[in-house]
Amino acid sequence: MGLNSTPSANRVHIGFFGRRNAGKSSVVNAVTGQELAVVSDTKGTTTDPVYKSMELLPIGPVMIIDTPGFDDEGALGELRVRKTKQVLNKTDIAVLVVDATEGKKQCDEELIRIFKEKEIPYIIVNNKADLLSDEISEKVCQNNVSEQRKAEQNALLSSGQEQYVSALTGAGIYELKECIGKLTPNEDMTLKIVGDLLHPGDFVVLVVPIDSAAPKGRLILPQQQTIRDVLEANAAAIVVKESELKQTLEQLGRSPAMVITDSQVFEQVSEEVSKEIPLTSFSILMARYKGYLETAVNGVAAIDHLKDGDKILISEGCTHHRQCDDIGTVKIPRWLKQHTGKKLIIETSSGTEFPEDLTSYALVIHCGGCMLNEREVKYRMKCAEDQKVPFTNYGIAIAQMKGILKRSIELFPNLNAE
Repeated sequence: MGLNSTPSANRVHIGFFGRRNAGKSSVVNAVTGQELAVVSDTKGTTTDPVYKSMELLPIGPVMIIDTPGFDDEGALGELRVRKTKQVLNKTDIAVLVVDATEGKKQCDEELIRIFKEKEIPYIIVNNKADLLSDEISEKVCQNNVSEQRKAEQNALLSSGQEQYVSALTGAGIYELKECIGKLTPNEDMTLKIVGDLLHPGDFVVLVVPIDSAAPKGRLILPQQQTIRDVLEANAAAIVVKESELKQTLEQLGRSPAMVITDSQVFEQVSEEVSKEIPLTSFSILMARYKGYLETAVNGVAAIDHLKDGDKILISEGCTHHRQCDDIGTVKIPRWLKQHTGKKLIIETSSGTEFPEDLTSYALVIHCGGCMLNEREVKYRMKCAEDQKVPFTNYGIAIAQMKGILKRSIELFPNLNAE
């Protein structure tokens, strides 16, 4: 991701699903106007999910996902179907591509059931309309136009609507894009990381360690996004390393509206920032932004009830290169053992890999989730909730272990820390 690009987590994720050879990849290419996906008459040409970030009118920044056939067979086929199911956990809008000459089959109905179960808005696209009889094709065109007029009259299109298209001729593709646009969630546009807690003219101190684990030549995504959010609130962001914090606070002349720190230096920053100045972390703000802060605060109490032999899952949403003192695989495990004094079993996961069965874990500690969209973060949280496994995140866990959780969430009076 370039510095001027919309982060993938903030893009509308549009997944294309269906049977092999229904024309998913052809529809993807027609919708995007690009040859994003390889197409052929051979079943199973798409073997892994294909991701493409782009701007798609009338929606804006999107992540297009072309998936393998949901009816794939054999050992490899099962793995491909599993990958497709993982894509469903992050999909904001689902496009079910059906071969119009054959109609919906059992696996198509299974996908519709999953869409409804996961509450994913979806459109059924009957592709290959050009192969239908002329009489049916004419009715299809009239139907598409009629449905398009309805869509223009309604602010939001109902989920489950059917459209007929021909990826080969381009018929119905414009109407399909308009329908996708009508299903696009727009509540994310009003969400703020921190801007709603600030007033014009405020200034905020952001504490950003620059150590061996920091990426070269740039700030990590939560830090970039928070700075942007502060600026959009017409406030000022003052960015310092932890070693410069004390001197900076002394020289400012007045107290900042708040201090936001990287969780790894929470303890030091808490000691140097006056109790009268609100203090929180990037990770806590990301939990709020992704919609799981209350769950994470409630779940963190489990740390103080861990026993010898308990298994902990520490999960990263990205797959960055691990450093010698990596926070997820080194620091948090060390702090957990120091804080609890117990012999714990630590397991880790990263990227798209997240266990479906969490019943063997006493606690899940997740990263801030900056690289995951809100739907996938909430899916992971719900997996834990459904299996009655406490769920928290890095920043909240660190604050709990350092004894400063209550202070770090004072900005959010509706929350209670044990």
